[in-house]
Formats: sequence, structure tokens, C-alpha cells
Amino acid sequence: MARSMRFLFNLVFLITCLYTSTSVWSFTLPRHNPVPGGVALVPLPINSSTAPRVYYQDKRVMVAPNGDPENSWVAVAGIPLETEVGEQQLSIKTVNGDQLVSFHIKDKKYQTQHLKIKNKRKVNPNKQDMERIGKEKKLIQSALALWSESDQLPTEFVLPVKGRLSSPFGLRRYFNQQPRKPHSGIDIAAPEGTPIVAPMSGIVISTGDYFFNGNTVFLDHGNGLVTMYCHMSKIEVQPGQSVSQGEAIGAVGKTGRVTGPHLHWGVSLNDARVDPALFFDDINKYLSRKK
Repeated sequence: MARSMRFLFNLVFLITCLYTSTSVWSFTLPRHNPVPGGVALVPLPINSSTAPRVYYQDKRVMVAPNGDPENSWVAVAGIPLETEVGEQQLSIKTVNGDQLVSFHIKDKKYQTQHLKIKNKRKVNPNKQDMERIGKEKKLIQSALALWSESDQLPTEFVLPVKGRLSSPFGLRRYFNQQPRKPHSGIDIAAPEGTPIVAPMSGIVISTGDYFFNGNTVFLDHGNGLVTMYCHMSKIEVQPGQSVSQGEAIGAVGKTGRVTGPHLHWGVSLNDARVDPALFFDDINKYLSRKK
């Protein structure tokens, strides 16, 4: 159902472009999966030539052409992992006030993962560590919440690194038997030094060396879509730099809180951490199965 809906959205838009323009550009929406940590594609009851402003949980949401005369736009809303199951609402800003559109969040059960961390400070930081973590948290949250206007909508991602999926999205994690926040990205295990590339074009928001995340890069892809790359051995880009899809941004490492070399890849959509796999038809086709 989700795949057929995604196909329908894209097909209708392309057909519309063929009738309205001599130059056709295409985009690929993420898969519709309205669960905590997922993405909801919500048709908007707006017939307008310009994209409406839409908000979800007070965060601005990406809007894409739909091609339907009665519902000419679709909201592409990231759903935070902590969202409760049930009815949710988008707010469309109009000249006559806010117009609310409802959609439903389904339940999803994520697996549990237990990890053993040798460096105990990475599990129970000391006072000095906590001061550093507090400062870094603000920088990380600011980068992931960035909104920038862009006329371009997402193209289909390429995988940022060749490797094996070692930890999927949403895992309920325990470090040294102590519960921690759910896994907000995916981990791809690969040898140290393996190149990491931009999954789609964007601009480098910032880079840094963080207590938990190690060497990290944030990329802005526009309209509330931000990606994060952690635990890198080296960073090869600078803040403000434009990167193209497939361009190298650094290399796999084991900096920060890790059990071995890997890339933690996070995707933030309207400041909600969502499953990167939703930006692929089948991400498993691109991942190695070798351990």
C-alpha cells in the first residue's frame, strides 16, 4: 500500500509536468509510513499555484506538488519517535486562519539492543563531560532543526557508505545494561577509512567533534531535510560548502561512543528523526550482508 501510494504521487506529478512545462524535473518522495519515526504523506485540501505553509507540532513541514486539482499539494511530515499512536493534525496557514488536516499514526514495535561499552565514561559521563555534552546538545539540535527555503525537492538518496547494516533505526538501546534513548538513525559497519559520500546534494551546515557522536558532519538538503554523519575518522568538507550527490564528505571511523568502526547516519525531517530506509525503495539491496 505504501509503495503504491508513493508511486501514484510521483506518477501524477510527472504527468502534470508534461502537460504544463517543456522542461520536466522529477523528485522522489520518501515512502509513506505513518508510525513513530516514520513519514506521513498527507494530501492537503488546497487548490493553489503556490505551496501553502504547513506545520506539524509547531515545526514547518515540507510540501510537494500532488497533481490533484482538488488537493494540489501533499505534506511530507516526519513523525518523532516519541509520538503517541492515534490522530494527529497538520496546521495549514491561510489568509483566513489555520486550517487543520488530520491523519492517523499507527503503532510500531522496535527491537531491543544491548551493547557493551568499554569506556565507562561514554555511559556514565563525569561532571566535566556533562558540561561539554550540554553545550554540544544545543549545537546538534540547532543543526537538525534547520529550515531553509529551496525550490528543489529531494531526489532519491544514494547510500552514503558501502557496508553492512549493524543497527537498524528505532532500536530500544541498553548500554552496559542501562536504558538509553532509542536509536535515531542507522549504523552501517565498514572498515575504518571507507569513503562516506553525500546521499544527495546539499550544503554543509556545520562539522564538529562531539563527546558521543565523535567527528560529525551535518548536511542541509532544504525544506527541513537535514542529514547527519557520525563517528568519522576524518572530515573532508567545511561549513558552507556545497556538495553534490555522491561527493566524498569524509571517511568511516570509530570516534565518540562506539563498539567498532561504523557510520551512524541520521535523517531529520521537520526536526523529527526518521528512518533513512524510507528514502529507498529497498535499502537492503544496497547493503552488504557480510559480517
